[in-house]
Amino acid sequence: MLSALIIVFREVLEMSIILGLLFAATKGVVGCKKWIIAGAGLGLLGAFMFALFMEEVENAMDGAGEFVFNAVVLGFASVLLAWTVVWMSKHGRNMSQRLKQAGTSVAEGELPMVSLMLVSLAAVMREGGEAVFFLFGAAQMEDDAQAMLMGGMMGLAAGATLGVVLYQGLIRIPMKHVFSVMGALLILLAAGMASQAASNLVLVDMIPPIIDTLWDSSFILSDESLMGEILHVLMGYDSQPSGMQMMVFLLTLGIVTWLYKRAQH
Repeated sequence: MLSALIIVFREVLEMSIILGLLFAATKGVVGCKKWIIAGAGLGLLGAFMFALFMEEVENAMDGAGEFVFNAVVLGFASVLLAWTVVWMSKHGRNMSQRLKQAGTSVAEGELPMVSLMLVSLAAVMREGGEAVFFLFGAAQMEDDAQAMLMGGMMGLAAGATLGVVLYQGLIRIPMKHVFSVMGALLILLAAGMASQAASNLVLVDMIPPIIDTLWDSSFILSDESLMGEILHVLMGYDSQPSGMQMMVFLLTLGIVTWLYKRAQH
């Protein structure tokens, strides 16, 4: 039961953080929520399909299928987030003024609505797929299906609750600062996703690590701790990153920040 609780809690927390950031970043913009929710629904469908074909995915490409799948989803989501960040930089000031005045909506089509849906889809599908994968492994070692189900439900409730708490904190940011704060968070999220994509490819030797382990900060902040999990989602924190991970993180961070600043002017 404990293993199921921890697995589901971790994966639900990760998807809740990403969805919370998307909801908070587009707070008050008409039409955004339905696209994000639609993406989450499609992501759940994708996770279900992953569960049906999990063995095929795991065994694809000489056992590297799951890692390549994760890398593709993360890289795709990182690009879409960068696009959303650039949009926010261009339209954030006007949106802030409009929302202050009368809560009027941004013209349909200005916001990359489809990108919001696809980022939401990617987050839910990836985390849901990972939950299925790890739960399948845990089930091989536990015989009590009822206990597994109970642990999974408890993990789901705990992860969703903490995600809501984090969202409530984000939406309390003053409107005049919301787009700059959300822009910074989404830039970190995009860079973190890109570095995680690189990490998956390094693990299956598809790209070189450059340096196997740049540092080991696990004695300060473990990957398995709650704060470690949150930082892992927000900025791809890894207590033992490879040189390739850090290079991709810094490169993505620099490029998206430059695009963000350029779009402001």
